Formats: sequence, structure tokens, C-alpha cells
Amino acid sequence: MNNFDAKKVKNEIVQWIKDWFNENGKGCCAVVGISGGKDSSVVAALCVEALGKDRVFGVLMPQGEQSDIDFSYKLVRHLDINNCIVNIGDTISTLTNEVKPKLNNQWSKQTSTNLPARIRMATLYAVSQTINGRVANTCNLSETLLSWETRWGDAVGDFSPLSDLTVEEVKAIGFELGLPKELIEKVPSDGLCGSTDEDALGFKYSVMDKYIRTGEIDNTDIKNIIDERVKKYQFKRMPIPYFSTGLKRYVD
Repeated sequence: MNNFDAKKVKNEIVQWIKDWFNENGKGCCAVVGISGGKDSSVVAALCVEALGKDRVFGVLMPQGEQSDIDFSYKLVRHLDINNCIVNIGDTISTLTNEVKPKLNNQWSKQTSTNLPARIRMATLYAVSQTINGRVANTCNLSETLLSWETRWGDAVGDFSPLSDLTVEEVKAIGFELGLPKELIEKVPSDGLCGSTDEDALGFKYSVMDKYIRTGEIDNTDIKNIIDERVKKYQFKRMPIPYFSTGLKRYVD
């Protein structure tokens, strides 16, 4: 990590965002789901630097009462970006109460965990398509390799500035952007399981980050856990497989 040049990479990402919008969304704004954590904070700040604050729109999406929503408020005030608050609590309840009886009242814990992330992404696209936007993906490399994200939830978007950056590298970019320390150092949590990411995983992101960049890891048991997760959920990182007819086509 010591060789990571945060300033250089930050500037490169800013230019990449400018170039991407020039090609794929000229005049559009970036729509960012604001959780108050480092990832959404860094993505929003990068977009502000690349596009200007008037072309960045934040969407806060609490599920009922959110104990840490003050972090989200702090970010939108710090960046001075337009934003809205959409409480998804009633939507989750309505959908759960509609689907669950159709499944003989079966409802898995994983379903309860992942549904809010998918509703949030649907909300972001509802906002984006209304205000001429492009949805930002806010996932980082460490989370993606561990599959610590929700497929068709926070794992998607139209452009992804952080997908090749580890957790520690994202933090370094955050400090380079001048974000408040409490947003950068906020303990990672999905806000749904009742535990932090690192508690649920059983190891610290710093261990994963070192393993990603150097291949070095001291604890064999943790290495095995990481390797198993990376392999098990590889399919989630791949394009959707499709049957190929083998027939010629002249348009891609």
C-alpha cells in the first residue's frame, strides 16, 4: 500500500469520469446513493470534482429509522449537492407482506438482507431516469472479490469509479479529496445485519487488501476463507451467461 499514489489515482479517476460522461451522458448528472460511508462519500466527491456540484445528485434511502443517517446529512452538506430523502421502509414491508404468503410464509434471512439493497437500486434508477442522470456504482474491489455486495442491488450501476480500488486505497482517496475523517473512517456496515462487515466476515479489510496487492497473508485459515469466497461467488462478477446459436450477426 505504501506505493499507492492517492493524488495521482484521484486525478486519473476524475478525468475518467469526465471522459465517461462526455461519451455516455453528455449533460447528464451523476446520481449517487448516499449511505454516509466512505465509498458513497468518495464517489460523490469524485463526481463533484469531475462534473461540478450542480451535476451531482444524492439520494438518501433510510429503511424506517436509520441510526447513522447523520453521516449522510453531513456528506451532502459538505459537498453542497442537491439531494432527496426516500424512505424505503414501507416499500419493503409492502413487498414482503405481498410475497411471503405466496411462499407459504417462508422468508429467508438472506432475502431480508438483500431486498433493501435491490429496492434502493430501483429507487436510484427511478430518480436517475427522471432527472436525466447516470447511476454511480459505489462498490470497491475488496467487497466485490468477497461478494460483500448485493447482486442487482449495490453491485450494479452505470459507471464505477472504485471497482479497482481496495478499501485502504479508497480511504486514501477520501483523505486526498479532503472529506471529513469521520466519513472516511466510518466502520463498514450494511446497516441491515446488525453487525459490522469485518465482524461478519471474521477478518479485517486490511488483511484482504494486503492479500490482493501483494499475495501475502499470515493466517492460513483466513486465506482459505477468502479463497473459498472468491471462487464460490466468481459467477456474480461475470457477465450473464447466454446460449449462443453460432449464427452470424453483423451488429454488436
